[in-house]
Amino acid sequence: MATVPEGLDRVPGVLARSRELVRPALVEAVGQLHPWIGEMTAYALGWSDAAGTPDPAGSEGKGVRQALAVLGAEAVGADGGAAVAGAVATELVHTFSLLHDDIMDGDVLRRQRPAVWRAYGTGPAVLAGDALLALAVQTLAEASSPWAATAVRHLCGTLNALVRGQADDLRFEQRPWSGSGAVALEQYRLMAEEKTGALLGCAIGLGAVLGGAPAGTAAVLDRAGRHLGVAFQAVDDLLGIWGDPAVTGKPVHSDLRQCKKTYPVLAALAADGTAARELAGLLAPSGRLHGTAAARAAVLVEEAGGRAATRAEARRHLDIARSSLREASLAPGAAGDLDALFTYVLDRSW
Repeated sequence: MATVPEGLDRVPGVLARSRELVRPALVEAVGQLHPWIGEMTAYALGWSDAAGTPDPAGSEGKGVRQALAVLGAEAVGADGGAAVAGAVATELVHTFSLLHDDIMDGDVLRRQRPAVWRAYGTGPAVLAGDALLALAVQTLAEASSPWAATAVRHLCGTLNALVRGQADDLRFEQRPWSGSGAVALEQYRLMAEEKTGALLGCAIGLGAVLGGAPAGTAAVLDRAGRHLGVAFQAVDDLLGIWGDPAVTGKPVHSDLRQCKKTYPVLAALAADGTAARELAGLLAPSGRLHGTAAARAAVLVEEAGGRAATRAEARRHLDIARSSLREASLAPGAAGDLDALFTYVLDRSW
């Protein structure tokens, strides 16, 4: 991990302050939805259980994207309140993407409880996701800001990137592990930037746009968030193989069991050696790996250098993201908060 910046201990306060600022507007936005859609959204956001009852134990996530938007505005000298519409829109898009991703990936759990499609059904979950996407665009379009139209364009560009990234991710499942049709590391990196990084970049960029920043400054902040997203995905890939099930909510070696094409596996296969060749033989058959086969694959990925390569990938993109912040003339306090938040986002026992 890159050197931890001073002030990392203030990140929880930044997250709490941002959530307090954004939460009322997010509640108001969700309240505009059809009651049934609103119930599913409240469940997805961790506000209630599947019966619609308030759930104090529900996980709302860390609220990183909300904080990135607020800090994006503050970093360009505006009040954090200027970014609230952008923070709400980003949170709605993030929730929409999770609802649809869980369906496409067949993931039955989200934040330690049944995914929305498992709790309410596939059709209702798709409908709820569609509603959240529409509400996100509406929220920005109706924002009382002279830069609302620019913000909507920024969000729409992000949505196109999200779709491209998800399309590539799904297509990768059909491609072979080796040969001319295999997924190259650079192709995987681009997928991660669009599927994961685009929305993180959008959050900071929207905050900057709504804060009245010049287009160049907003673009630099967006780019920083995209690199953060690539680093985040790399860490997520590590956790998908070696993460603690008590933390991830998934069984150990989960991604290997499902034969997912993730960075550690692709990096291991790209290496030249006995471990890489044995790994290729294990992965060649279609289907899933079970028990000892998944455990053996994890050992081979590490022996072939896949784990180390993924750690290096995460560090490299985190460093680029933090360096990008220094390219812009930002308010020192908010810039320091962003720098600390970037490292905090990746501090997930990887």
